[in-house]
Amino acid sequence: MIELRPFSRLGRFDYDWLTARYHFSFADYHDRHRMHWGALRVWNDDRIAPGGGFARHGHSDMEIVTYIRKGAITHRDHLGNEGRTVAGDVQVMSAGRGILHEEHNFEAEPTELFQIWILPAEKGGAPYWETAEFPKDDRKGRLVPLASGRPGDEGALPIRQDAAILGARLAPGDEVVHKLAPGRFAYLVAAAGTVTVNGVALGTRDAAAIHEEDEITIVVPADAAEDAEIVLADVPPLMR
Repeated sequence: MIELRPFSRLGRFDYDWLTARYHFSFADYHDRHRMHWGALRVWNDDRIAPGGGFARHGHSDMEIVTYIRKGAITHRDHLGNEGRTVAGDVQVMSAGRGILHEEHNFEAEPTELFQIWILPAEKGGAPYWETAEFPKDDRKGRLVPLASGRPGDEGALPIRQDAAILGARLAPGDEVVHKLAPGRFAYLVAAAGTVTVNGVALGTRDAAAIHEEDEITIVVPADAAEDAEIVLADVPPLMR
């Protein structure tokens, strides 16, 4: 089963420094049919104006993955961590038993990012934050784990769940296949360009919610005008 979720139909929030689109219920946007997808709880598509940002606030028991599409974001937290993550790269904040943090755009251009929240396998634990570079050339024509709690996903930032966030950069005519274990859920967003997922067409920033598929074949049309950039979440069922 593959459900197309067009960007134009996502939840909306517009503020002076923040333009956000919500794939799942978040803040004042509520859709009882979009509370989660397996253990995936949040996927926000944010555009942060120069000088804008999220003031210090807290989280607990959530694996928060930030994928930077354009610009950069600067992170600070109560543990003393501070770092800047730029376009194409990823940061992970494992909130554990509690973390206070802030995220700001100190750049001269808007920052565009995906904010992805995954429910952890277990509650509690020491919070941590990490950022890492993931050169787009390393993702040409293949899916690369960016954040993962699965064994064998070397080089990925660690999260506390049997889940993975993967990315790929695909040229016109490219095709990649991703296998899904029984019971798994996948959620794919075209960060740039256009793709088909098992024949379902996605435009830029559209999503595909995927379940009960043995594998997914992701194709960039041969006549596409540009490369495609995709981000894929592979997560377990939600454990009650």
